[in-house]
Amino acid sequence: MKPIMPCLWFDGKAEEAARFYTSIFKDSKITDIAHYGPSASGAAGMPKGSVMTVIFEINGQEFMGLNGGPNFKFTEAVSLVVRCKSQEEIDEYWSKLTQGGEPSVCGWLKDKYGLSWQIVPASMDKWLNDKDPERSDRVMAALIQMKKLDMKVLEDAYEGKVGVGTR
Repeated sequence: MKPIMPCLWFDGKAEEAARFYTSIFKDSKITDIAHYGPSASGAAGMPKGSVMTVIFEINGQEFMGLNGGPNFKFTEAVSLVVRCKSQEEIDEYWSKLTQGGEPSVCGWLKDKYGLSWQIVPASMDKWLNDKDPERSDRVMAALIQMKKLDMKVLEDAYEGKVGVGTR
């Protein structure tokens, strides 16, 4: 058990979302599902016996999905960052997570549940935090022109190669 576990608030779709996320990421699983009993049901205004929480893991990171009702929605103020080792990983996660959702800019997207994700190359931190500000600025200039990120274009920008394009 890890000391910190993010809790994601859903409006009745926590189990569906957990199944969706665990189908996308390797080494992922649902570890527990709890249902609303009489006391919790009355306090939360949720149907008795309906799913209250779903505990699931994505690559060893635990999450709790809570069916808390329509009171709160996800915003871009919180996003999950997926560091990818290859363009194929970026393409795969982007494709699956945007199904029913919406792409945004700079590698951001919202999935069909409204949760924001950033699908980025694993090298992004290195590229944006380089001691040479020109290198990191070139990467940022390329990045802000993209929706789904193109690792080759970003790496070329970092290296200062001519002909940097966008995807």
